[in-house]
Amino acid sequence: MSVPAQSEAANAFLAARDFLLRHREDYDTARRDFRWPRMSEFNWALDWFDTIGERADRTALWMVEEDGRETEVSFSAMSRRSNQVANWLRGLGVSRGDRIVLMLGNQVELWETVLAAMKLGAVVIPATPLLGSADLRDRVDRGRARFVVTTSESAAKFADVPGDYGRIAVGEPVAGWESYADSAVGGGSFTPDGPTRADDPLLLYFTSGTTAQPKLVEHTHVSYPVGHLSTMYWIGLEPGDVHLNISSPGWAKHAWSNVFAPWNAEATVFIHNYGRFDAVRLLEQMQRCGVTSFCAPPTVWRMLIQADLGILRTPPAKVVGAGEPLNPEIIEQVRRAWSVTIRDGFGQTETSVQVANTPGQPVRPGSMGRPLPGFEVELLDPVTGEPGDEGEICLALQPRPVGLMTGYADDSERNDEVTRGGHYHTGDVGTRDADGYITYVGRTDDVFKASDYRISPFELESVLLEHEAVAEAAVVPSPDPIRLAVPKAYVTLTARHEPTPETALSILRFAREHLAPYKRVRRIEFMDLPKTISGKIRRVELRGREEQAERDGATAGGLEFREEDFPALKE
Repeated sequence: MSVPAQSEAANAFLAARDFLLRHREDYDTARRDFRWPRMSEFNWALDWFDTIGERADRTALWMVEEDGRETEVSFSAMSRRSNQVANWLRGLGVSRGDRIVLMLGNQVELWETVLAAMKLGAVVIPATPLLGSADLRDRVDRGRARFVVTTSESAAKFADVPGDYGRIAVGEPVAGWESYADSAVGGGSFTPDGPTRADDPLLLYFTSGTTAQPKLVEHTHVSYPVGHLSTMYWIGLEPGDVHLNISSPGWAKHAWSNVFAPWNAEATVFIHNYGRFDAVRLLEQMQRCGVTSFCAPPTVWRMLIQADLGILRTPPAKVVGAGEPLNPEIIEQVRRAWSVTIRDGFGQTETSVQVANTPGQPVRPGSMGRPLPGFEVELLDPVTGEPGDEGEICLALQPRPVGLMTGYADDSERNDEVTRGGHYHTGDVGTRDADGYITYVGRTDDVFKASDYRISPFELESVLLEHEAVAEAAVVPSPDPIRLAVPKAYVTLTARHEPTPETALSILRFAREHLAPYKRVRRIEFMDLPKTISGKIRRVELRGREEQAERDGATAGGLEFREEDFPALKE
């Protein structure tokens, strides 16, 4: 093992981390002077995580269960325990490069296994416990998995998943499966079988499935562990913070903010486990446990603002949102209740955070912020490829940012497409103002034309969410014989409102008053919005619904309402 190379890499990582901590609120200096640490060998679990307890042995993981049970694990205890698991897995035959499907909920064994696999040089394929047998067959097959780690309750899902892979069950013994409990017998020290190369694969993510076949996003021992220094900087995490991130295991955001970003900062990962989301209970636990940093997706923020935010008497000083852009109305309601501003951030499964509102900087309403240190962001015209102040959000590849995937596994054609012209193409569209703030417009697939005007669904949805009856909204083009297409909003109502013509009229009138005529929402349909299992709205399904209605010659009815239904809205 090349110990000096590993130590040099760890020192380079620490220097980059400490630079960002020192300039946590000095965006200009951080942006100008930050350089990604470059290393040929690096194992974050061995070279970084195992050393944290030597400096100050804080709590690494704090879990509060729905029934009130609590578990706190220190950095040194997690280090020793992950060593035990690594030794045990090695005894079962897990070796460097082996792929492990990891399907666990928010439980201590999840973090133990992630660290143990990293120490072994194995590749983790995160999977949400919500997956069914068909999805799991795809993970095992295309992921070429050699091992599966899941709960005893979920083991039955693999009965119909063929393959020669080792089976490990966490919980009660399962016939034919190794018992994770046996890992407690091994020793608490671990010796790696050799150095870990920085470009060795570490994570293989299956994207959330808004297309027929999910893409396989490959990350290395550097691209996520080191790349998420940018996420640490965006959130503003510091040693000793207690950080709560609402995210389900199996998705990239869980690794972002429940593993790498907080532990890069030597902060505590706080988890409140619950069967069904309860805003009041969550706020009470945040108050009791002294949460100092909070991240949640828009769906959770929308539920929180319908509760009494005042329950949380000591709000966290650091609050951020990710997953989809936050609408200005949500940001304003939280600001009034907590006197803090939610700071938006933009990234993908393929990257760490690229663009964000960072601590200490003015937040522009509706903007997701400015490029993070280490990322050169350009807006390129989707047709000409020319840079400008409006276009597809792209990352310059010279130099290549550390927080970018290796590529899509086994898909050279797609890799060539997304890295054409010396840029990584995100597929998202934005605009930039004179001060460099970028505002999200939408996915390239979501932006549409109505009466030859280009429409951003996000802009219209932001306005609709300001109406008291609207809990969630998704805008798509609805075919129209005169205008080619008109904006139609699919709306989920708040609990206090019914899907009546009166409600529809009120929302349409509100949109008329707050939007330019060419952007006006002209049709509304009330329904629970379709979402991926990661919680993102499936606008592609709603667009398909509209196209099918046109083919069938369907007219408005049921819970759909149109402008022409209401004489009061005549031009």
